[in-house]
Amino acid sequence: MVNIISEMLGKSPVHPIQDHISVAYECAELLPSIFEAANLNDWDKVTKVNERIRNLEHDADKIKVQIRSNLPKSLFMPVPRQDLLELVLVQDKIANITKSISGMIAQRKLQIPQSMYDEFFVFVKLCVDAAKFAKKSVNELDELYETGFRGAEVKLVQELIDNLDKIETETDLKQHAMQSKLFKIEKEMPPVDVMFLYKLIDMVGGIADMAERVGRRLELLLAK
Repeated sequence: MVNIISEMLGKSPVHPIQDHISVAYECAELLPSIFEAANLNDWDKVTKVNERIRNLEHDADKIKVQIRSNLPKSLFMPVPRQDLLELVLVQDKIANITKSISGMIAQRKLQIPQSMYDEFFVFVKLCVDAAKFAKKSVNELDELYETGFRGAEVKLVQELIDNLDKIETETDLKQHAMQSKLFKIEKEMPPVDVMFLYKLIDMVGGIADMAERVGRRLELLLAK
């Protein structure tokens, strides 16, 4: 049954939040292509993808500002306004981290060592999958809002959050494996490159971490 209070308030305020996570995910979705282009020495493509990511991150920032300005302050919202704003901040970090990664690759012309590239690519795609599950979870927000965060929809969202947890755990294991592989070959590489590659691995893992935090924020909303 549709929440009567939600009907009185009109259009759900969560639609812009869903738009925001869609843009953030679109940023992350471009990461495999920029790593692939870099290792093929296709720096023109790297530049183009980096510019696309920068533009998307800017779009995400604009949506974030609009949400802050327009999110209702009504006492009749099913969940506290501040909780929704904090959800947006976590979502925004997915776009921010992606922009930092692509910028580092483009500026420093970073490439993944060939001996660890295949496994690293799997790691990147797994982190992007985490962002995809975060997007799927947030896309259920409008249904949750309409039902007052009750009913069968809650079970569906909880299942999505549980999947997010599993993916994030797997990315942690992959991240550790990447660090171990890099440690074994770091003496063969310029020290500055090694330093940036360790940072790069951490940032890629950070996308999965932020996706998992989106799930945690949603879980808090479900518990209200």
